Order: sequence, then C-alpha cells, then structure tokens
Amino acid sequence: MNDALMAVFFFVVGLEIKRELLAGELASARQAALPILAALGGVVVPALLYSALNANGPGSSGWGIPMATDIAFAIGVMALLGNRIPIGLKVFLTALAIADDIAAVLVIAVFYTADLAWGALGIAAFYLLLALGANRLGVRHPLPYVLIGVALWVTVLFSGIHATIAGVLLAFMIPCRTAVNQRDFVQHGRALLDHFERSAQTEPFDVLSDIEQQAAVDALEDACEKVQPPLRRLEHALHPWVTFLIMPVFALANAGVSFSGGLRQAIAQPVTLGVILGLVLGKPIGVTLASWLAVRSGLASLPANVSWRQIHGAGWLAGIGFTMSLFMTDLAFADDAHLTAAKLGILIASLCAGIVGSVILVRTPASPAR
Repeated sequence: MNDALMAVFFFVVGLEIKRELLAGELASARQAALPILAALGGVVVPALLYSALNANGPGSSGWGIPMATDIAFAIGVMALLGNRIPIGLKVFLTALAIADDIAAVLVIAVFYTADLAWGALGIAAFYLLLALGANRLGVRHPLPYVLIGVALWVTVLFSGIHATIAGVLLAFMIPCRTAVNQRDFVQHGRALLDHFERSAQTEPFDVLSDIEQQAAVDALEDACEKVQPPLRRLEHALHPWVTFLIMPVFALANAGVSFSGGLRQAIAQPVTLGVILGLVLGKPIGVTLASWLAVRSGLASLPANVSWRQIHGAGWLAGIGFTMSLFMTDLAFADDAHLTAAKLGILIASLCAGIVGSVILVRTPASPAR
C-alpha cells in the first residue's frame, strides 16, 4: 500500500504540480507568489511548533507530519460550502496545496531517506532519461511510460529513496504538448462533422452499418486524442482511482488508532500535542501571516473578491493533514507508541481544522474587506 499504490497517488500529484507550473496558478512569478509564500509559512510554522514540544525527544523525527495538507479533503470541504466561496479563494487554496505538496515531496526525498544505493540510483537515472527520450521523440501512448515507470519504481525502491518519489519523477516526464494545434483541430473537426452530417441524411440512419459515418467518428476520436496533452488525459483517467480507491484504502489501512491508556493521557503525549498544535495553530497562523507579509511587501496581491478573513479560513482548511500527514507518520516512526500518538493528533487536528475553517468561511460576509 505505502510503497506501490501511494506511488500512483504521488504520480497524480506530480502531474498536478507539472500542470500548475506550466499553465496554472504557479506558471508566473506574480501569480505564484501568494500561494507559494503562504504554503511556505504553512510549512515552517507547524514544523517549528512541533519541534518546540519534541526537540531532542524520541518524537523529534516527526516534525514533517504537521507540514502536510490533504489537498483532496481541503478542496472537498471548500466545495461543500458552495457559491458563498469566491473562485479566487478556491484557486488560492488549490495552488497553496500544490505548493505544499512540492514541499512534502522535497522533505520526503531529503529528510526521510535511508542510506543511498548509488548503483540503483544510477539505473533509476537511466530510466528517467529513457522516459525523457520517449517524451522528446513524441511518444504519446501511455504503455511505454507505464513500463518505464514500473522499472523506475523498482530501482528507486532499492536505492534507499522512498519509492513514491518515482511517481513524482515519472510525472515530470509525461508529455504536455498537443500533437495538433488548435486551428488545425477546429478545421479538421468541422470537416469531419460536416461529413458525418451529410452521411446521416441518408436513410436508414445507422452508424453501425454506415462505413462513412464510422470512419468520420473514428477520425474525430483520433483528432480529439491528438489535441489533448497526454499529461491531462492521464491525470483525468487516474484521478477517480486515486480519489475513490487508493486514498480510502490508504486511510483504512493507516488511520486506525488503538491505545491502552485513557484518551486524555494519549492526547497529552508530546507527539500528539505537537501534531495538533502544528496543524490547528501552525497552519492558519503560518498561512495568514505569510500571505499578509507577501501582500504588504508588494510581492503579491489578494485574489479578486477575497478578504483577509477568507484567507484565514483557507489557512484553517490547510490544517486538514489526513492522507499526507498519515503517510509522513509512517516514514517518521517505526514504533507503535509514536505511530498511535501521531495518528491520534492527525485525526483530532484535521477534524478541528475542517470545522473551524468551514465556520469561518460560512460566517464571512460576501463583500471583501481588505
């Protein structure tokens, strides 16, 4: 689960990151400044709060746990709030979560990596170059990238770097270009539809038996495939599997909490308190403060129709760590006591962050007050 299926999860995360860097809210410095700096504040402050409670203690390696934001849950909660949430705030939280994912991937690669096997890393680099070569040669079918990805995953698994990093690396090798330009697609598609319409005027109308109509439909399907980047098609195809299968299975496999003492005693553990404070206080404080500094310094500006109260509410939703935090927990700890303490903290903090963030956003007036 944690090494294989989560590699697919991180592959989709990598596709989202690449799309945002190329054509989304992280594509330009001005657009990216606010969510990136907000994400940086939402990473640093929770880690500092956790470390303040666990410095030099047995739970000190868990400082990365409260850094993570569960993009699916955070965006999902905001989506449930409906039209009262301005589109600019939704875009801000999405870009913030993507930037947060970039930070999480870097933390996993740098700080939660065992001893490196340089031979395996060399082979992994070869497979990455192979995927890059396929990209440059214009290979658009997913099968070659699947085969290269499996080989890459195996070599990364044996290299000492966590195997999920293979998913992110492969995602950056997926082509993002179209095989035809917009004008050619429009002209060719219109001609095919005209041909189909002329054929459909004959009686009886039956696509199954009309060769001309079948040929037009097949040609139009091929044109649609060529005008859509493989990156977008793969992201669209895998997203339901990640959302409705991999994430729930991961949560069921990893979110279980059992403790022999009382709940109050379990919450009082430094690891539990560190995770709760990091997600419940560190995230909203870090996101809001970093956003305010970015705007005051002139590096960024607030999105249209978004108030500071809404930014603060989004900062609370960023405190929903769940999937990513659970994953970081499994990397940080090996003993059951610390695993249980961290998971309990994640569950309590994510629930509190989601509720408080929702209440703040619901009670915020529609008109911005900058």
